[in-house]
Amino acid sequence: MAELLPNLEALEAFDLNKPEWYLNRELTWLEFNRRVLHEGLDPQTPLLERVFFVAVVGSNLDEFFMKRIGGLKQQLGAGLKRPSIDGMLPKQQLEACYAIAQEILNQQEELEETLRSLLIEEGIKICQFGDLSKEQQQEMTKYFRKELYPLLIPQGIDPAHPFPFISNLSLNWLVATSEKGRNQIFLNRLKIPTGIGAPRFIKVGGKHLYITFEDLIANNLEMIFPGLTVHSCELFRVTRNASTERTGEQANDLLVMIESALRERKFADIVRLEVGKCMTPQHRGMLAAELGIDQNKDVVEVPGIIGKKDLFEIWKIDRPHLHYPPHQPCDHPKLLTEDPNIFHIIRVQKSILLQHPYESFDTSVERFLKEASTDPKVLVIKMTLYRTSSDSRIIEYLIDAAQNGKQVAVVVELMARFDESANIRWAEAMEEAGIHVTYGVVGLKTHSKVLFIVRRDYNGLQRYAHIGTGNYHAGTARQYSDIGLLTNDPVICEDLTEFFNYLTTGYAPVRKYQKLLPSPNMLKKALLAKIDREISLHNKTNPGLIQFKTNALEDKQITEALYRASQAGVHVDLIVRDSCRLRPGIPGLSENISVVSVVGRFLEHSRIYYFKNGGNHEYFIGSADLMKRNLEERVEVVVPVEGKDLQATLREILDVQIRNKRSVWDMQSDGSYIQRHSDDGEDSRTVQEILIDLAEQRIAASPLARRKKRKKLEKQSQRKRN
Repeated sequence: MAELLPNLEALEAFDLNKPEWYLNRELTWLEFNRRVLHEGLDPQTPLLERVFFVAVVGSNLDEFFMKRIGGLKQQLGAGLKRPSIDGMLPKQQLEACYAIAQEILNQQEELEETLRSLLIEEGIKICQFGDLSKEQQQEMTKYFRKELYPLLIPQGIDPAHPFPFISNLSLNWLVATSEKGRNQIFLNRLKIPTGIGAPRFIKVGGKHLYITFEDLIANNLEMIFPGLTVHSCELFRVTRNASTERTGEQANDLLVMIESALRERKFADIVRLEVGKCMTPQHRGMLAAELGIDQNKDVVEVPGIIGKKDLFEIWKIDRPHLHYPPHQPCDHPKLLTEDPNIFHIIRVQKSILLQHPYESFDTSVERFLKEASTDPKVLVIKMTLYRTSSDSRIIEYLIDAAQNGKQVAVVVELMARFDESANIRWAEAMEEAGIHVTYGVVGLKTHSKVLFIVRRDYNGLQRYAHIGTGNYHAGTARQYSDIGLLTNDPVICEDLTEFFNYLTTGYAPVRKYQKLLPSPNMLKKALLAKIDREISLHNKTNPGLIQFKTNALEDKQITEALYRASQAGVHVDLIVRDSCRLRPGIPGLSENISVVSVVGRFLEHSRIYYFKNGGNHEYFIGSADLMKRNLEERVEVVVPVEGKDLQATLREILDVQIRNKRSVWDMQSDGSYIQRHSDDGEDSRTVQEILIDLAEQRIAASPLARRKKRKKLEKQSQRKRN
C-alpha cells in the first residue's frame, strides 16, 4: 500500500485519535485479495486449485463493488464529507480502491492467461468456436438449437423499445444489426441466461474441450436474427449497488420490508460496467450514458473472461492429480464411542471442542440436532439461523422435531446479506411445520451461532448446547475453518436460557450473564476490560500476553486498547484474516504487536480470544469479529472454553498459525504483507495441512480406533496361524 508512516521523530507523544495510526478498512480488504490471488500464482498450488483462487478473487471483487464501492458511492452522492477513522474522505477512498482493484484485476488477467496454457498441457482447453473442427461446430450448433436457443430473449433498443433493464451480474451481448441492403443500424440486447440449467462452459465431445455459452450464441446469431446482417457482437456485464438496507426503519411487517429492500437492490444504481476489449468507444459511451455511470471511472475493460467467478465450473473438473489431496473430515474421537446417544456422551465429557472442516460437521453438529429431533426425552429445541444451505439437513431435522411434538423455536436473520431470499423461504417452510419463528431484535442483526436443547434426563431437566464460530451450513462446514463447542455446562446453559428469552421477546433491560459474553451490551466492554487487566498484571517476571484470531480488526476502541497494551510492554499476537486497521511494529506504539494473515485451502473463519491473565489462562470462541458492527450493532455470542484439554487444543491452533512458515503473511507497518518462506529442513506444510494431520492423529489414537486396529491385527494373526 502506498500510505506513508508519520514522522516518528517529530512526535513527542502518540495521540491515538490521529488518523495516521489507522489503516483504511477497504484498502486492507483489497490487500487480502492480493494474498488470495497469490495462492493462484503459487506453482506449489495444484493447477485446478489455482483456477479456484482466480474464481474466488472474481467473486470477492464482485461483492466488493456491490457492497463497499456501492456504499462509498452512496456517501459521495449524499454529499457526506466526514472522513473515516483513517482520515480518508469517501472520494479519496473510492479513488484509492479503484487503483488497487485495477492492479489486482490486471494480475488476475495475466494469471488467467498463464493458467489457460497450463491447462492445455493437461488436456483441458477453453477454446473459441472458430477453433473447432467442422464436425464439432455442427455438433455444437445442433446442441444450441435444441438446448439453448429456446432460452434466449432478444430485446431491441429503439424509440419503440426503450433501453432494457440490465440485471445485476448478468452477461449480455450488445448486437448491432441491419436489414440487408440498408444502412440503418439497430441495437439489440441479448441476455446470456447462465444459471438456469445452462453452464457457462459447455463441453465439446467426450474430452475436456470447452467453449463458452456466450461464444456459442455469438456464432449462431443468424438463428436469432434471421434475414438481418450482424455488424458486431460485444459483451458487457453490470454490477449493481447492494447497499440498500434501511437501518433504523420501523416496519409493521419485517418480511415486507426485506422483500422491498430486495426489490430495491435489483433496481439499484450501477457501480461498474465491464466490457470486452473489442467494444467500440461509441458503444461503450452509449452504454455508460444509458446506465448513468461515469465512462472514465466506472467502465472496466476485461481482456479475458468476464465474470471470472464462473471458473468454479472448470475447477470442478474431476482430475484428482490437479486438485488438493482428498480431505475427508474425521469423526471427533470423543464422539466415536460405542454409546449411540450423543447426550450421554456430552454429559460424561461436559464439553467437546469441534474443529471444522478437520472434524465432521455431519457426525457432530448435524448428529446433535438429528438425535434431538427424534429423542422422546427432548422437549425443547431453540436455535439461531444466519445462513444455511439447500444440502444441509438442519431445516429437515427442525421440521422433524416439530412434527414429533417438540417445542421448536428458531430465530432467523432475514437480513443476512445475499441470503435474504433463501432465509425467507426457510422461515416460511418452518412456520408451516409449526415451528415458532422470530426475526430477532429490531435494529440488530442476529449473527450468533447457537443451538440449545432441553432434555428430561434421569435426574431431571438438563440443557445442552452447541455454540460455534460458523454457520449451520453443510457446504461452508467443508470449506471454512471453524470451531464449535458442544456442552452441558450448567452455567453456560443457564445463560443461554436468558439469551433466547432476549431474542424471542426483543428486549432485555436487566439480563445478567455469568459466563456468556453477548453483544451488543457486554462483549466490547468485557474485551476492553480484559485488555486493561492484562496491562495491569504485566510485569518483567510474568509478562502479559494477548492473542486474538479474528476475520477482521476494524473497531477503533479495540485497536486503541491494543496499542496501549503494547506501549505497556504486553506482547500481542493478532491473526487477522483480512481487514486490519492496526499498524504493527511502530517503535513506541506497536513494537510489541505482530499481525499475521493465514491464507490457504480453507477460508479461515474461526474467532479465538486468549488472555494470559497472570497465568490463569482465559480462552474464548464465538461468532464476533472485532468490528464496530459486530460489537455494537449485532447480536453475537462469545463463550469461554474451559478445561485443560480443550484449552490445549486451542493453544495448538494458535501456535500452529503464529509459527507456520508456509501459509502465513506478516503485516508491515504500512499495511503491506510479506509471505514467510520455510528454510531447508523446516516443516514446509501449510497451517491447514498440519491441522489435517493433527486431526487424523487424534482419531487414530482414540480408544475405539485402537480397539478396531487391535481386532484387525488379531484376525490377521489368526489367519496366518491357520
